[in-house]
Amino acid sequence: MYQNRRSTYTGFILVFVAIKVVLNLFAMSHFGFQRDELLHLALGDHLAWGFKEVPPFVAVIAKISSTLFGDSVFATRIFCTIFAGLIVWFTGLITVELGGRKFAITLACLALIFSPAFMASDYLLQPVVFDQFWWVLTVYLVVKYINTSSVKYLYFIGIAVGLGLLTKYTMAFFAFALIIGLLVTKQRRILFNKHMLGAAAIAILLFLPNIFWQFNHHLPIVTHMKTLQETQLNYIKPSDFISQQVLVNGIALFLWLTGFFFLIFSFKLRKYQFLAFAYIAIFIFLLEMSGKSYYLFGAYPMLFAAGGFGFERWIKNSYVLRTLVILLFSVPNIPLLPMLLPVLPLNQTLGFFTYCRTHLSAFDFVATWEDHKLHPTTQDYGDMLGWDELSKKVADTYNSLTPEQQKHTIIIADNYGEAGAIHHYGKQYNLPEIISLDSSFGLWAPPDVGDAQYIIFVDDNDGKNAEKIGKTMESTKKTGAITNPLAREVGTGVYLFTHPKPIFNTFYKKEYVRRVDGY
Repeated sequence: MYQNRRSTYTGFILVFVAIKVVLNLFAMSHFGFQRDELLHLALGDHLAWGFKEVPPFVAVIAKISSTLFGDSVFATRIFCTIFAGLIVWFTGLITVELGGRKFAITLACLALIFSPAFMASDYLLQPVVFDQFWWVLTVYLVVKYINTSSVKYLYFIGIAVGLGLLTKYTMAFFAFALIIGLLVTKQRRILFNKHMLGAAAIAILLFLPNIFWQFNHHLPIVTHMKTLQETQLNYIKPSDFISQQVLVNGIALFLWLTGFFFLIFSFKLRKYQFLAFAYIAIFIFLLEMSGKSYYLFGAYPMLFAAGGFGFERWIKNSYVLRTLVILLFSVPNIPLLPMLLPVLPLNQTLGFFTYCRTHLSAFDFVATWEDHKLHPTTQDYGDMLGWDELSKKVADTYNSLTPEQQKHTIIIADNYGEAGAIHHYGKQYNLPEIISLDSSFGLWAPPDVGDAQYIIFVDDNDGKNAEKIGKTMESTKKTGAITNPLAREVGTGVYLFTHPKPIFNTFYKKEYVRRVDGY
């Protein structure tokens, strides 16, 4: 009975996987690399068991992707699209495991596909999409074990949690939240199954190399989180986090809220009540930690699935009403599609933003950046522009030097986006390896500048950093800047310093100790 009821919707779920994949395919090659993608590509060229910001999984994906498919924007986003499709796939399977059929699957999957949260986050080479996948897979495996009592699913949970921890440390918070959810419900028996110890052992063994790496490098994650807390998280008010969770899924808010309450109160879903308590636990934890809104995205597919089941129970025989409900939870989010997923070329995207500013001012929040100002595009889009221009101007500066001068030239960038761009595009210009003390680039930076006589410097601080460093040089010349007005880094300058004075090496060493050895 169980197998028959839950084995008939595979092809149906694949329809929604295909929709998600096709939408991503339209978007994958538009614009350019996003700044975080450039960092992760650089991580892939320096494989290790850990980095200052993230565990190693995204670096491994970057390395495999570039090896198999090349280093184009499209190639870089292939695995992201595959995992985005898998998230839809397992959302559909969770819906089936909860007892949902075609209507429930349709609601859950379309809500996920057109949710602003998942449109914006599931096509870039970032840990976010992979983190979401491990959360969704873990929920599916727990629910599958409850429905089958097959212990193999417990061991699969161990693998999913272990790989999730190697993807993003937020997996630890979600695993803990699931444990809390299980403890406060009748499903707590799962935690006392002897095979759960084996699952935990697998998760720890998979994660162990990263733990060793962290200790061998003086726990950079602690310093990274402290810096993140001081520079970003402390500015996130609890009210901001709550309001963002209300907004991030658009109209699908009403679907996941329905799912949440069904998990709490429905007799039919009593076996899965722990999922609602797990959501409460992870929500409260991230609220107290001043977490960013996207940290919680991976918890919504299970609520979409439960919401789909809930509406299917409410609307049983009216195909007209079911169609209207499907349209209600998907169509209102569609206008946001070009603003969050670059399915249109740049000029058409700009036209769409212009139209929205004129006629749909309610969507202004989408193009409001961290500076609280309204911009022509979203911040993510702004972070995809200008990198090739920057790299070309750095290359032009480098090539203005003689071959002998080039032998004594180094390139230094202020931040990881600039460093990632020059690392990536610099290969085609035969540039020397970029130096930056920002982010994980600090792990590969030399402790001093050696005998460098020429320094090409990229300044993201309106020339102020270049002015400060220029005092330690014999001469300073600005050779170019990012001019693309749509780029987030418009104005970032390229400078050529010649013949640094000894004091510059002293200055660099102090900065190196502070930002690299100091973590």
